[in-house]
Amino acid sequence: MEKGKISSLQMGLMIYPTIIATGILFLPASMFEYAGRDLWIPPILASATGALTIFIAYRLHRFYPKETVIQYSCNILGTALGKILGGILLLFYLHSSSYVIFQYGEFMMGNFLPKTPKIVILGSMIMTCAFAIRGGLEVLGRLAEMIVPILLVALILIVILLLPDLEMKHVFPIMGNGIMPSIRATIFLNIWFGQFFYISFFLPMVTDRTKGRKWAVISLVAVVLTMVVTNLTTLLVFGESTGNFEAPLMAAVTYISIADFLSHLESLVMACWIAGAFMKISVIYYALVLGLSQWLNLSDYRPIVFPVGFLMILMSIWQVPNKWVLTSHNQIAHFIDPVMQTAIPLFLLLVAYIRKGKQQNKEEAKG
Repeated sequence: MEKGKISSLQMGLMIYPTIIATGILFLPASMFEYAGRDLWIPPILASATGALTIFIAYRLHRFYPKETVIQYSCNILGTALGKILGGILLLFYLHSSSYVIFQYGEFMMGNFLPKTPKIVILGSMIMTCAFAIRGGLEVLGRLAEMIVPILLVALILIVILLLPDLEMKHVFPIMGNGIMPSIRATIFLNIWFGQFFYISFFLPMVTDRTKGRKWAVISLVAVVLTMVVTNLTTLLVFGESTGNFEAPLMAAVTYISIADFLSHLESLVMACWIAGAFMKISVIYYALVLGLSQWLNLSDYRPIVFPVGFLMILMSIWQVPNKWVLTSHNQIAHFIDPVMQTAIPLFLLLVAYIRKGKQQNKEEAKG
């Protein structure tokens, strides 16, 4: 079905913007709402969920090296239960994609294209992603190799240029209200770190599989460092006002002014964020299309790329009509998403261990 191959490095580069693209803009405000001045601590704590999710995905891959979660669910639970679970996971991915697409459309309309119809903004992005996905997994891997280094350089440049505006007094007192605010923020942040399970769709196509876990962990470390740095940067710029901005990093960039000629770098943030959003949507889109084709036992996923993209746009418009619905979703998602992305895979792993143990015992008894 998917004949393309990627390296473990490309997989790590693909998963990085999948986690960080929406996080660098919107998470600082959310983290400040939960944890206040300690908004830089939750990414460190939530990394445990990311590490656990990577471990689960990799162990399941070791048991079923040529299959994705949609396929080995049937081997682990049986065809009927496996199909039901696979269908639930696909609906969850479709549901999640609608909120990512909505955030992209709202941000673009609110900050850069206020007079452009939302359907045009969403349609152009999904169309671009669709052509990339039809090109195959290798295309996505090579795009990640081009986009992610540029994204990282831009983020580092922004932080360096903001150094004159940082005030260390904003970070104190550390844990002034104890550890519980950071824990509550961590529970919410698990939504993002559970997304590392997307590697289960890419591991079967990785050429150097022995390095798959290594680069997934490197990607996890990069995500944590990026979140800590961006959260701290916005806090040190705005202090107690951090929670007043929808996208604090974007607002912080307006403070950059070097020698009266280097300023108004919002376009740089916009370009980097669009590139990151493109990779995030493409990864979710690809996982959804590949998983659906495997669930339906199709021989090729390419014929359903455009229909699924059209469905994703419809879901983003119908399911998320306004920001209030998005806020309500976020309040529920920090309970549902860890279950779908970490708890259910953990259940599959435990059942796989039991089945493999029984099978080994039978073979030993026969021997």
